[in-house]
Parts: sequence; structure tokens; C-alpha cells
Amino acid sequence: MLSRIAESLFWIGRYVERADDTARLLDVHVQILLEDPWAEEDAACRSLLSVMDRPAPPPDVEVGREHVLDVLAYDRFSPSAIAGALVSARENARRAREIVSTELWECLNATWNQLPTHMRPTRPHDYFTWVRERAAIVAGIMDGTTSRDETWSFMVLGRSIERADMTARLLTTRALAGSAGPGWTTLLRSCGAHEAFLRTYRGTAPDERAAGFLLLDRLFPRSIVSALNQAEACLAALEPVSDRAGIDDARRHLGHVRSNLEYRPLMVILDDLPREMELVQRACAAASDAIRGRYFPSGAELTWVGEAL
Repeated sequence: MLSRIAESLFWIGRYVERADDTARLLDVHVQILLEDPWAEEDAACRSLLSVMDRPAPPPDVEVGREHVLDVLAYDRFSPSAIAGALVSARENARRAREIVSTELWECLNATWNQLPTHMRPTRPHDYFTWVRERAAIVAGIMDGTTSRDETWSFMVLGRSIERADMTARLLTTRALAGSAGPGWTTLLRSCGAHEAFLRTYRGTAPDERAAGFLLLDRLFPRSIVSALNQAEACLAALEPVSDRAGIDDARRHLGHVRSNLEYRPLMVILDDLPREMELVQRACAAASDAIRGRYFPSGAELTWVGEAL
């Protein structure tokens, strides 16, 4: 497979997942600000921008939900925003048009065409719901129409790395907000995890178990450990280990942070959750850089060698 095609497939998975997870995170954030009249909106919005690695206005400028939505939801030119991620996903699908299925291309193209009519609704929740539905359709088409070959591995690899990173950001917002932030039930619902959590623990459970579910559950696909396991499986499928004494950098980064979560007591992780989630984000970024260097080399100098006669 050409490296440019592989890179486009990888970023289709990442951008669609980024749009989905950002919509989930913003939905929770905006709902809390609407329900809590005593919430410090400026501090909460600055914290969210920091978690999402976006610059905040100067301290003398008050930051509200409108600014956050403009930056993280409606900006079509930034791939870090929902709209920008959907635009970028469609552009990468266009570049890989000869590889992706017709159904997947038509879905991403239709999403791109419908985007202007769904932006800036009266209720932001309606926009977030639409984004989540479109992302679910994309995921379903990917699962149903893609052969389990390199095409599948690159798309799911991108999706899994982005999912681990964004779940870590979601947990970071909860940890930084403290008692003023969303409850664990709200957070579980935002990830579609509430029913699975109740089935796992047979009803009510303490908050640390809810946190542990989103961190460590191996069977729930949106947990960090499950997403990291899926990413490692995709890397193993792309390039099985041939050297018994070594392993590639991307798998090393992901495996190290996954083991760091799995084999330590949960309470130790929760005691400093923001720092632990920062380590997850750094590992995902390092793995992404290693994947880019291994599979998507773009700095190679082209040399004309002439035609073979």
C-alpha cells in the first residue's frame, strides 16, 4: 500500500473519532454550565481549552461557552474542532478514494455536505447529537464494508489511538473540575458506558469503580486500556514481530503506558489522575509520531534515476 494512502486511512479513523469524542466532551461541559448557575464559567472554559491544547484569550478577557463552541465545535479550518475534523476526514477519504468503499465515501461526503445546515443550532446539544450519529454511521460502515487487511488496520489504528487520547482528556476534565464537574454517571452516559457499567457491577457502585471502568475495562471499547490493546493489535497485524529481542517504537510507547495502568492499584492512579492522563496523551502522541516515521515518511528526497533500458 502506498504511504500516502495508508496515511489518509489512518487519519480518517482519527478525525472521525476526534469529532465524535469532542462532541461528547462538549455536550457534558455545556450541559453542566447550563444546569449550574453558580459555575465559574470563565475558569471552567479556560480549563477545558487547556485540556484540549487550545490557547485561551488573555486573562483580562472573559471566556464563555460561546468562545469554546466557536473554537472547539464550529471552526471548519481547525482539525482540532468538530467541524474541522469532519472536513479533514472527508478530504482524506477523497485522497484514498480508490481504497475506501463507496458507502464510506458517500457517508463522509454527505456529512460534509450537511455540515453547514447543522452548525450553530439553537441548542448545541442538537449539533452534538448529529455529530455522534454521523460518527456511528461511519464506524458501522467501516466495520461492515472493509476487509480485515491493511486498510482496516490503518483506520482502526488511528481510531484507537485517538480514542485513548480523548478518553484521557475526558477524565482529565472531570478530575480538574472536582465536585463542580459532571458526576460519574453523566460521564459514563456521555461515553455510552452507563448500561455496560451497571451490568458489570450489578447496580450501584462507588465513584472509583466508574473511573476504573473507563480506565481499565478490557471489554468496553471506549476504555483507555481497551483502545490501547486494539491499537497494539493493529500494529501487530501490520508488522508482526520478527526480531525476538526487539519491538517497534509505537508498540513500545503504547505497551508501556498500558502496562503502567493495568498493573498498578487503581487508587494510586486516581490519586494523581491528571498526571496519569497526561502520560497517556504523551504516549499516544509519541506512538503517532513513530507510526508517521515508520509508515508515512514524507521527508525522503526524491532522486531521478532515469529509465531502465
